[in-house]
Amino acid sequence: MRIRKTNIILAGCLAVSACQSGPTSQAVSDRNSEFGCIAGTVGGAIVGGLIGSTIGAGTGQVLAIGAGIGGGGFVGNRLACR
Repeated sequence: MRIRKTNIILAGCLAVSACQSGPTSQAVSDRNSEFGCIAGTVGGAIVGGLIGSTIGAGTGQVLAIGAGIGGGGFVGNRLACR
């Protein structure tokens, strides 16, 4: 079960990192930047939620998932929206 979650986390990281491409014009660059920002936030939230789901049990696990989603979304946003 732990290997499956690790594989899902790695696949999410690879999917988010594959969203970046070199800009060709200002309009395309702006659109890619916005998409990258959204993808980083959503990808970070997904990865954070998956990591949080491995922690605790019962109510503690729900809190860990919520904290993982919030923290992962924040970190993903900060990394992708420079």
